[in-house]
Order: sequence, then C-alpha cells, then structure tokens
Amino acid sequence: MLTPQDITLLLLAAGAIAAVIILIAQFKLHPFPALMLCALGLGLASGADVTAVLKSVITGFGDVAANVGIVLALGAMFGGLLAKSRGADRIASGLITSRGLGFAPWAMAGLAMILGLPVFFETGLVMMMPIIVAVGARFEAAAKAGQPTPKGAPYLIIGLPTIAGLSVLHGLVPPHPGPLVAVATLHADMGTTLILGILIAIPTVIISGPLFTMWAARHADANPPPQLIEEFSKFDPGQRQPGTGITLFTILFPIALMMGKAWADLALPVGNPVRTAMEFIGAPVVALLLGTMLAMYTFGFGLGRTRQDVSDMMGDALPPIAAIMLVIGAGGALKQSLVDLGLGATIARAVAALHVHPILLAWGTAVLIRIATGSATVATITATGLLAGTVATNPDVNPSLVALAIGAGSLFFSNVNDAGFWLVKGYLGISLPDMFKTWSLLETIISVIGLALVMLLAAFL
Repeated sequence: MLTPQDITLLLLAAGAIAAVIILIAQFKLHPFPALMLCALGLGLASGADVTAVLKSVITGFGDVAANVGIVLALGAMFGGLLAKSRGADRIASGLITSRGLGFAPWAMAGLAMILGLPVFFETGLVMMMPIIVAVGARFEAAAKAGQPTPKGAPYLIIGLPTIAGLSVLHGLVPPHPGPLVAVATLHADMGTTLILGILIAIPTVIISGPLFTMWAARHADANPPPQLIEEFSKFDPGQRQPGTGITLFTILFPIALMMGKAWADLALPVGNPVRTAMEFIGAPVVALLLGTMLAMYTFGFGLGRTRQDVSDMMGDALPPIAAIMLVIGAGGALKQSLVDLGLGATIARAVAALHVHPILLAWGTAVLIRIATGSATVATITATGLLAGTVATNPDVNPSLVALAIGAGSLFFSNVNDAGFWLVKGYLGISLPDMFKTWSLLETIISVIGLALVMLLAAFL
C-alpha cells in the first residue's frame, strides 16, 4: 500500500521529468541547464536537506563523468584516428559494395551485436560513430546522385540498427553488468542465461533494428553535429589509407581484450592470476587506451604521419564531444536525485502486493523503476532483490528466464532521466520529439519483444 509520502514522491518525479521536456522542447533551453535545474529543483521540492540535494547532484554527475567521460574521450580519439586515416571510409566501402546500400542497415546491426557482446553500450556507440558517419555520408551522396537507396533519414537508417544491436546485448546478455547482477542475485545458471539471452537477442535486434528503422527513418530525422561530421570526414586524399585487414584488426583489438575479460570472469575462479590480469587489461578504459595506442601506429605512424600529425588528429577529436559529455553528466545528476529520494523502493512496495506470474512481475517491476529513475542498473538491482525470494521458493520458476525478463524490462522507454538518452541524442543529432519516436520507441520495442520471447521460452522450459 502506498503512503501519502510515496504518492508525493511519484508526483514530484513525474513533474521533474515533465519539466525537463517542457524547458527543452517549449522554451528551447539547452539540455544541460535544464537537467541541472530540474535535478536541483526535485531535491529541494522533496524537502530533502540542502547538503543532501547538492551531494546527489554532484555524485550523479561525477559518476557518469567518471564511468562514461573517460570512455568517450578515448573513444573519440580512437574514432578521430580511424576517420582521418580513412579507415572508417574503408569499412563503409566494404559494407556498401559487398551487398549494396540496402544491406548496410543489416550489416551495421550484425557488427553492433558482435561488438556488443563484451562492450558497454556507451563504449560501442563511441567506437561505431565514425563508421555511422562514413556510411551515412555515402547514403546522402547516393541519394543526391539519384541512386536507389532506402527511404528515410540516412543517419537514422544506419544509426538505429547499430544502437539496437548494442542495446539488446547490453541489457540481455552476460557479462554485461545488469544481467550479471540478475544472475548472481537469483542464483541462475550463467551458461543457460548466456545461451538463452543470445537466442532472444537475435530476433529482437532484427525487429527493433532494421525492420523498425524502415518506419522510423521516414518519420523522423537525424543530423549529427556538423563539427562531429567534419571531424570524422576530414582527411588528406593524398595520404596513404590503411588496408581493410589492419583496419578491422585495430577496431577489434580492444574488443578482443574486453571479450577476454568476459571469458575470464565466466571461466576462471576469483584470484586466478590470468583472471586478475584480464580484468585489468579488459576493463573498457584500459582496453580503449591500449586500442588507441595501437591506432596511433596503424592509423598514424605506420602510414607515414608525424608525431605532431597524430597528436593533432587525437586532440581535434575532443572538442566536438564536450557538450555531449556535459549533457549526459547532467542526466546522471537527475537520475541520482531520483534514486536517492527512494523512488525505486517506493515502486517496489507498490508492486510487491500484486499476485501475477513471476516473469511478468519481474518485467513490470523493472519497467516501472526504469521509467521513474532512468537507470537500467537500478531497475535490475531493485527488481532482482524483490524477486529473489519468489524464485528461491518456487521450483517451477526458471531463474534464467526471470533474469532475462528483468533485463528486458530495464530497457523500457528510455527518457530524459537516462544519460544514454542524451548520448544518443547528442551523437546522432536528433530533436527531442524525434528522440521519443526513435530511440525511446526502439527501447520499448526491445523490452516488449524481449518479454514476449521470454514468455514463449517459459512455455517450453
């Protein structure tokens, strides 16, 4: 039963989210001050201590800056080297010439799924962005030349299948943080969850990625920041271009390190020296740092560029992402304010009294907390804690399926309190209304299709 305090908190959370949308869409305020104002206003309106309000905002901003900011910076440098060496252009040519322009969205979704196995969503998007820009530019050029191309906004045609592949793997498949938490808390079998997660992921990516894009790209638009396109499009036509093989090797090198960490976490015991080493070099920050150092040679020195040239290529990649980093940090501040006010616990109490199937309860709980707090991780942790007792006392419930249902629910309807929302918006240059028609709807489709497939598997397992 909800208390008056719980109802007040829910109304305040809804008001804060609505205020962000109104300030940005109606009053055209930049997202950074809009998010910061609403994060502070939410805390003060709740009656929380001023010191606690400031701590929530600073902690939320700092956590996102620490976890995402370093990856963004390294990824931007890696992407700058990849783009300016024409490595991204090489990959774009390969994707298009192999099966034609119409196959490119499918190829991007498949490539994103491969990268998405060991890589966090944010890391994968940063690494894929130069290729999205390169392929999107080819689409634009082909359309202007009168060549037959899929209808719709070029950067959505390429970008949406990519983020679908990354998002599905991030939410459903171990060893990503959310699925790992669910597996550990519910005492599910890691191997079973991994296999079932991949089985669910493939059709989910197909539906939410290339198929959904056929509709979405005709009803919305995307225009990545001009400075970002310029940064990823500037290259010396007389400069040597890396070969396809070395380009793929360089791109996959940090992925392989992160994949090695994932393997070690699953196959080796805690304390094993190989696992300890892989946990260090396979961490996204370290793997991307090592990948960037490799790219300095394969996309720079190895092609005859000077040390100053390579330094300039890396330095020029940072200014275009500065605004993106600030906005996603502010999104983290709003998210943390919601979390620290206890919104997750409020929703958990509201659904605890419901008598529904454990899989539906798991998904629904994760959905509500995801919408309210914007955090997939908070949704996963809270929902697994709520369902742990039910799963432990009910032998007919498959823990792996409950874990996957929670993962699917944690992706539902990304909105303005989600830092990932602002990362996608900033990189692809999508307006706020179109973000709800594309990214938010895409995440919802992933969540619903994921639930449907989990329920289908539950009928047979």
